[in-house]
Amino acid sequence: MSTLRFHALQETLNRKPVEIKENGRRSEMFGENVFNEHAMLQHLTKDAYQSVMNAIEFGTKIDRKIADHISTGMKEWAISKGATHYTHWFQPLTGATAEKHDAFFETIGNGRAMEKFGGGQLVQQEPDASSFPNGGIRNTFEARGYTAWDPTSPAFIYGTTLCIPTIFVAYTGEALDNKAPLLRALQAVDNAATAVCKYFDKNVSKVNASLGWEQEYFLIDAALAAARPDITLTGRTLLGHSPAKGQQLDDHYFGSIPSRVMSYMRDLEQECMLLGIPVKTRHNEVAPNQFELAPIFEEANLAVDHNSLLMDVMEKVAQRHKFKVLFHEKPFAGINGSGKHNNWSLATNTGINLLSPGKTPMKNLQFLTFFVNTIKAVHDNEELIRAAIASASNDHRLGANEAPPAIISVFIGSQLSAVLDELENVTKGKLSPQEKTDLKLNIVGKIPEILLDNTDRNRTSPFAFTGNKFELRAVGSWANCAGPMTVLNTVMAKQLKDFKVEVDALIDEKGLKKDEAVFNILREYIKASKKIRFEGNGYGEAWEKEAKKRGLSNNKTTPEALKAQISKETIALYEEMNVMSKVEVEARHEIELEEYILRIQIEGRVLGDIARNHVIPTAISYQNTLIENVSGLKEIFGKDFKKLAAEQIDLIEKISEHIAGINSKVNAMTDERKKANKFEGQKAAEAYCNKVKPYFDEIRYHCDKLELLVDDNVWPLVKYRELLFTR
Repeated sequence: MSTLRFHALQETLNRKPVEIKENGRRSEMFGENVFNEHAMLQHLTKDAYQSVMNAIEFGTKIDRKIADHISTGMKEWAISKGATHYTHWFQPLTGATAEKHDAFFETIGNGRAMEKFGGGQLVQQEPDASSFPNGGIRNTFEARGYTAWDPTSPAFIYGTTLCIPTIFVAYTGEALDNKAPLLRALQAVDNAATAVCKYFDKNVSKVNASLGWEQEYFLIDAALAAARPDITLTGRTLLGHSPAKGQQLDDHYFGSIPSRVMSYMRDLEQECMLLGIPVKTRHNEVAPNQFELAPIFEEANLAVDHNSLLMDVMEKVAQRHKFKVLFHEKPFAGINGSGKHNNWSLATNTGINLLSPGKTPMKNLQFLTFFVNTIKAVHDNEELIRAAIASASNDHRLGANEAPPAIISVFIGSQLSAVLDELENVTKGKLSPQEKTDLKLNIVGKIPEILLDNTDRNRTSPFAFTGNKFELRAVGSWANCAGPMTVLNTVMAKQLKDFKVEVDALIDEKGLKKDEAVFNILREYIKASKKIRFEGNGYGEAWEKEAKKRGLSNNKTTPEALKAQISKETIALYEEMNVMSKVEVEARHEIELEEYILRIQIEGRVLGDIARNHVIPTAISYQNTLIENVSGLKEIFGKDFKKLAAEQIDLIEKISEHIAGINSKVNAMTDERKKANKFEGQKAAEAYCNKVKPYFDEIRYHCDKLELLVDDNVWPLVKYRELLFTR
């Protein structure tokens, strides 16, 4: 293995940046391989084009005959671009994407063939796909699962395949994917937000949730990654001593991008341009060999699709550049992990960002309405939001090295906090003319000026207002954005629905004017949600004590956090908003628990294998060398050898202690794993979390100590300093 390590290092040092040729202006490349409006206008009839646009804008169904026209145009466009196959591209409950390719090619008899792709093949397929997680919704012997076209997310060509974004449902109609619940949540928030917008602008007929994700990731040379079984099998390092130099000098953050990485980024960005993914920002992140890219905001469903596609594209492009992309939230101990910040807002079809103030008091009151309702929605559903970002991998990141803690709180800045404090004092009931004027001029009217200086962001806050949007910073880099976006838009839809009911009641029953009713309800929401607002440092025992005092939850582990997914309140919420049924909610909970169990199980088996089959044999081999040295000194110097061999003898003893420690802890971990395997569901997850996982750190401790004791020339595993600083 040590030979493999040094061979990998040599291979890495000999790498040269891949030469990338720019293919013209990016604005001209953008969306070239996407069946977008421009492509549709060229390849569809007027009726077919309008039918697709109506489906996108108004959610109307596409007639099957029209679907035949659309499929013909889409096929001709795809073939003209070099496509030979098509696939329904969907997002099963694995968090990844899935595809089964079929050729356009069909035989028609008499030794002849043609390219065929009809409306039926476009709109719906039966891919079987029975082995995907289903949480008991479908049985293998009832394997029918259907994919159905989502016209709101345009088809695209990747390689030689036409990819058609679809939902994936069971034959009984339940969603088996991440997209279907997200689409329902987006419909719910559209309906609720549009109704509230009518208070301020009767012309608003649609509200879209927008999303701008920020994707953090590590790039490790492929040869170095291949020499680490833990990276290959789990996506992270299960052991490895921290190097003397990590990120403490802050010299990597926003620094000059390494040449090989720059070539990778340029290649990736060109692929993104062709696929219509509007990536804009790239930079070095805080940790060595950690980077980030971010796009321009898009409609949330499309943004989720683009992020899922991007992660696949990143891995494929990385292969060309001899890199391994690490999306794990904490691939290396002791340095920053990777998140996927979800920047979320709501925008009207009239072009107004509802989380950005305007030039008039009315626009600012509209901003306050959506701003305060968002805070209230997070306050009332903080445990569900915590569950939405829970995973075995994200547990390692939350609360460490600048990542937000597991306690959900909202940061809005001191200036906006002062505004909300002022609004707490609004008179109950009808407002005097003087109070109305004062509110509009001195509180609501000054919000735009306040936000100009509200640029500070609390990096420890899981949910922060950043000027014209909220940023959910706790999402992990490995996650599918659909999960947290489904939750956030669902709770916001419910909150806005309740808000409208309460405002209408004050108008109809109490005779209040609209503005008075809005101010009265906002005042009560500000008071009720005050405990979720936090401006301080989110790390440490002080905040944990304060959060407990406030009554906020602190679900530190995934098994704890996931309980909120199946509470009576959560199920009632999803059913009321028509986002998920009880069966769908419980199925997802079961799947996420099972994934947690399997990931910890795999990590335990891999760690035990590396510790026993790599670390211990290497330590024994080096120990034997030391013993031979001591024996030789004894033979030469007789009884005086102990003075000369004191350090060697000390090393031999320490190595024996650590070998014994590894052996006993691996045995204990294996025993606990066997016990955990006798349980199911929540009990199994808790057993793996509380009984199996704690041994990881104990085994790692002994392995990492041996790394410092054993001769570097024989150590088999690529070290942290090589993984993080070999470029």
